[in-house]
Amino acid sequence: MSTTPVTSGAAVITGAALALGDDALVLSHRLGEWAGSAPVLEEEVALANIALDLLGQARILLSLVGDEDELAYLREERSFRNAQLVEQPNGDFAHTIARQLYFSTYQRLLYGQLASGDGPFAGLAAKAVKEVAYHQDHAEHWALRLGDGTDESHRRMQRACDALWRYTGELFQPVEGVDVDHAAMESAWLASVTDVLGRATLTVPEGPRTGAWAAGAGRQGLHTEPFGRMIAEMQHLHRSHPGATW
Repeated sequence: MSTTPVTSGAAVITGAALALGDDALVLSHRLGEWAGSAPVLEEEVALANIALDLLGQARILLSLVGDEDELAYLREERSFRNAQLVEQPNGDFAHTIARQLYFSTYQRLLYGQLASGDGPFAGLAAKAVKEVAYHQDHAEHWALRLGDGTDESHRRMQRACDALWRYTGELFQPVEGVDVDHAAMESAWLASVTDVLGRATLTVPEGPRTGAWAAGAGRQGLHTEPFGRMIAEMQHLHRSHPGATW
């Protein structure tokens, strides 16, 4: 008699929804941190709109699991299942753009595959893929502008791409319940990112994208040091005034 535990369908959907929802929630918060400090007013509005798109995705996904507010504001750090890429600090504007280029390219491919199926995330993906297309276009525009701009903007953009490269491999590690072809997605992602970096006169980073525990454990609840500080800030108001309503 087999003693291998069987994962229920509900548990699989819960884990998948948390992974995708936490990605969107955490990146939304990071982009929201630019409010009042973006390089120009137009970019402050653009980043805020992208953050709101991601927050909308997060609300739908987390509502599949339970109360979205409780999941966002009352979970402990180790309960979050987001990839480590999205929790990385904003850094300078080039750092934010590199993070956005890497993630939005992945997310557009992800939602494109999910939308073409009939799984539990197909409806969300069909709507969100249009939003993510804009996110990717925005990131590509700025990657080209910074990479092929001044010597200083080129240097900063290259530094950002190099620093975040090690976190990209985790995006393509299979998540149970997310029924996509991860290998095909990774191949398409590499081709797209390589093309953009080439047109931006940037060099594709040479470092590893997988293998390091610190850059592949977010799905298991292991996060980088900046994430703890970000969660404390994000949850402070809700925890300070439990039960408060507008």
